Amino acid sequence: MVTISAKSFEPRQVKNTLAKWLISVGGVSVLFTLVLIFAYLVWVVKPVFESASIEPLTNIETQTATNLAVGVDELKEITFNINTNGEINFYQLKANDTHQTGDLLLSEKLIPEQVTLLDVFTTNTNQYVLLTSDGLIRVIQPKFKANFVADIRTISPSVGYPLGEEPIVIDEDATSGSSLASSIFAFAMTEERAVVVALTNDNRLLKTSLIAEDDFNYDPEYSTEFQLIKDDVESLDFVEITPDLSMAIAVENNAVTIFDLSDEYDVPVKTVFNPVYESAADITSLALLSGSSSVLFGTSDGKVHQYFEVAGENGRSFQLIRSFDVSANETVAAIYPETYRKSFYTVTPTGNVGVYYTTSEAKLWQGKLLDNAEQPFAIAPRANGIVIGSGQSVELFSVHNEHPEVTWSALWQEVWYEGYPEPDYIWQSTSGSDDFEAKFSLVPISFGTMKAALYAMLFAVPIAISAAIYTAYFMPPVMRKTVKPTIELMEALPTVILGFLAGLWLAPLIEEFLPAVFLLSILLPFATFVTAFAWYKVPKKIKLILPEAFAPIILLPVLILAGLLAFEASPFIEDAMFGGDMRQYITNDLGINFDQRNALVVGIAMGFAVIPTIFSMAEDAIFSVPKHLTSGSLALGATQWQTLAKVVLLTASPGIFSAVMMGLGRAVGETMIVLMATGNTPVIDWSVFQGMRTLSANIAVEMPESEVGSSHYRILFLAAFVLFVFTFIFNTLAEFVRQRLREKYSSL
Repeated sequence: MVTISAKSFEPRQVKNTLAKWLISVGGVSVLFTLVLIFAYLVWVVKPVFESASIEPLTNIETQTATNLAVGVDELKEITFNINTNGEINFYQLKANDTHQTGDLLLSEKLIPEQVTLLDVFTTNTNQYVLLTSDGLIRVIQPKFKANFVADIRTISPSVGYPLGEEPIVIDEDATSGSSLASSIFAFAMTEERAVVVALTNDNRLLKTSLIAEDDFNYDPEYSTEFQLIKDDVESLDFVEITPDLSMAIAVENNAVTIFDLSDEYDVPVKTVFNPVYESAADITSLALLSGSSSVLFGTSDGKVHQYFEVAGENGRSFQLIRSFDVSANETVAAIYPETYRKSFYTVTPTGNVGVYYTTSEAKLWQGKLLDNAEQPFAIAPRANGIVIGSGQSVELFSVHNEHPEVTWSALWQEVWYEGYPEPDYIWQSTSGSDDFEAKFSLVPISFGTMKAALYAMLFAVPIAISAAIYTAYFMPPVMRKTVKPTIELMEALPTVILGFLAGLWLAPLIEEFLPAVFLLSILLPFATFVTAFAWYKVPKKIKLILPEAFAPIILLPVLILAGLLAFEASPFIEDAMFGGDMRQYITNDLGINFDQRNALVVGIAMGFAVIPTIFSMAEDAIFSVPKHLTSGSLALGATQWQTLAKVVLLTASPGIFSAVMMGLGRAVGETMIVLMATGNTPVIDWSVFQGMRTLSANIAVEMPESEVGSSHYRILFLAAFVLFVFTFIFNTLAEFVRQRLREKYSSL
């Protein structure tokens, strides 16, 4: 009987209680940290799925003349209107130290007294074209300059004339009495050229080119060229010019004619198609989406159809990409696209406004904002507001529509992007162009994550599990004491080193000796079996000379020789079977793309990073199998291999399964190796010769460049959330399977 004194019992109880609380606090802290990470990711990602909203901000009373056009500055502090008197008036929207809300800041007459302003046309470049009763046009551009006086910012409005203050002649035959039909007019300009396409009252469709003598940014001087596109035009409903001045789009009796504007001597017809040929509807509105690759057609049955050119067997042709249901009982009277995004606004005759985004096919908002479709309507430069003009007032609305391009369908389903021949999964988050259509499909990078993990596990699992079995079950204890710590030390090797070696040394080596890589998969197992068979046939007297602990070392020089043989034979095999270049054979003859940094490189490099994790846990699980189980099996007549297969591996299966799952988790979350050893191309291809981009590598590459709070920024957090959820679910299922295996084989 053992007795414990009260003096020694109290400190032990204190230590036990303290240890209990410390362990409990540590466990709860881990769970709390996981919940906190989960909550933070949800908090960052949540805004991308919020609906758009439009709220009224300010209403400004203008002068008595009726508004023809309205607009607002980039900061939504100054609004302006162009009225039927030919005046432009700037008003203060937000009160400051010098002006109150509604103050008139500047009023300027834009046309002479003797002419009448017929209409105002708005371009996507914040330019306004004034069409007057004398058949001439004037191009103006409202400008806003920020000034700082005593650390106080004020904005001063002004009016610029990019083509000069003199009126522009559009019709060289205007002296004969012809004038422009005010409703059929289109204008676009670049730094070197401006083009007008207009319909005259005597049914002539004209093209007028204004060619800059230097650059319109510095000098408004130009020369004029006149071309007749078509005469005897019976009825033309709409016309638009693409901003690159390459095409004019004209709608006549529901037939859409695309004119090629690039020829200096002729204006040929490029193509003709009918967007509403399958329905009884008519085209009631026309607009060019941002970038002008897409054309939007509003119809009398309340739909908007998006068309853009698609490459086919017979060349490029306009095709219907998607349609939007705007109204069940009203026509689409007008379409207003945003300047830099693929969003657009629709207006019906009764003043109902809808907000849509093409790429995500999302209907973002709908409501009544206008009295009728004839009211002037403008979108703020940053797309965070809209301005609506009524009779003698201008009303500003705030628009909250930060992430229109993000929907679950756009993230996880095929999307037909502009310029692509068919719908596809694409990740391309940035571009050097303002007309860029962001492509945020998470499928390619999620696929890349699974592909990288799969090839790594295909390389690592057989090696790690086989090594663990041999080390724990067959290897002499003396050698095990050296081998096991050595392999476990491999886990301390920084993955950036493995990635560096894989990208700069292994990838070029595999490309140069590609036949040797495949030959190794044959020669190494063959050499191992031959060596084992030879050793089996060696007489026992000779075997006893070599200590048992060093017997496996015999295999090392054989494997080294097999590897050298494979690399020495590689050039001869390449010449004999692949025409001297196996890479060219794979690319040209087999039609398989070959990237130097591919899945094969990643599988080998990341496999070496995963092997120590799997080996250590699996070896511990196998070595921990109770000795009485193996002894009992051997005593009953079973061989070592039978005991291994029927007793040891079954008993250790929960631990081996955990080891594989831990290795998989390491492979899924690996960043530096896949970042440096792949081409980081987000493609969906199982080919071992193609690269990939993983979720973790994508976050590491693009997070430093993303704008905080942008859609790109939040989708990267969504990618992190997907990775977090994926590993959480996978580990939970793995733990469930492990527990079932433990229950099943615990009775052994």
